[in-house]
Amino acid sequence: MSIDRLAPPAARFGALPFVALLAGAVAIGFAGILMRLSDVNPLASAFWRMGLAAPLLWLWALRAGRDDRAAGRSTAFTPALALAGAYFAGDMALWHLSLHFTTVSNATLLSNFAPVFIALWMWLAWGRRFERVFVVGMLVALAGAVLLVAPNAGGGAGSGSGGSQKLLGDALGLGSAVFYAAYQLVIKEARDRYATARLMAWSTTITGLALLPFALLAPGPFLPLQAAGWLPLLGLALLAQIGGQTVIAYASAHLPASLSSVSLLLQPLTAAVAAWLIFGEAIAPLQMLGGALLLWGIYLSKRGGR
Repeated sequence: MSIDRLAPPAARFGALPFVALLAGAVAIGFAGILMRLSDVNPLASAFWRMGLAAPLLWLWALRAGRDDRAAGRSTAFTPALALAGAYFAGDMALWHLSLHFTTVSNATLLSNFAPVFIALWMWLAWGRRFERVFVVGMLVALAGAVLLVAPNAGGGAGSGSGGSQKLLGDALGLGSAVFYAAYQLVIKEARDRYATARLMAWSTTITGLALLPFALLAPGPFLPLQAAGWLPLLGLALLAQIGGQTVIAYASAHLPASLSSVSLLLQPLTAAVAAWLIFGEAIAPLQMLGGALLLWGIYLSKRGGR
């Protein structure tokens, strides 16, 4: 069954899911900052984001199990859950690696080109036709996101030691967008059968298990070098995974997939502001214009996503 049949573009949705989606996008925007503050290798930080979040999600899921069964929601494991975890593992692995070769804003932007891949898939595979205002909004939001990172395109903290490393980081970031798009589509459809807690508990656990061997083999420490090193990892688990992805999974059940993906472009705006506050990555006037265009594009997309 196509996602469009599950949530047709003409359907009206409440304000709460949209606000939750925006809040989740802002929370995830801090993931790059927290990862940069950690002292473990990039794949280890991705693993610990899942490993520390999974027990809390399972406590929530098991506590809500009786209510889920009473509401007719599934509690059984299905291949869709494994697929969601595998796609998210690919996204996390490529994105966390990209942060070590390019800027936080570049990596976050490119990983959020998922709206383009989602729209292409929905058009090619399902023959979905989008309202003109949505397409305009998506393009305006993407243009704003590009302007947002343009002043930092040539360097900045985390951009690597040369142009070739930065190009590699950008390519990894764009590759993660393909996995992120697939993850969002699977989560959107699975959310109609599973409660948010159980869906995220399974997908987070599978993502962590998929990342573990690579995190152990990757160069750099797997465990924090000191006790304070656990704080950024705990922040990734609580803020980015539980406060971000879990809230987005809830919102996705009530919003069109195309609108959800465009609204998640708030992440690079959040990352740019946070990088300015924490790392001193200056925000130029062109970036301010980009941020304004991004917000306007999201507004237009919301109008066209009904």
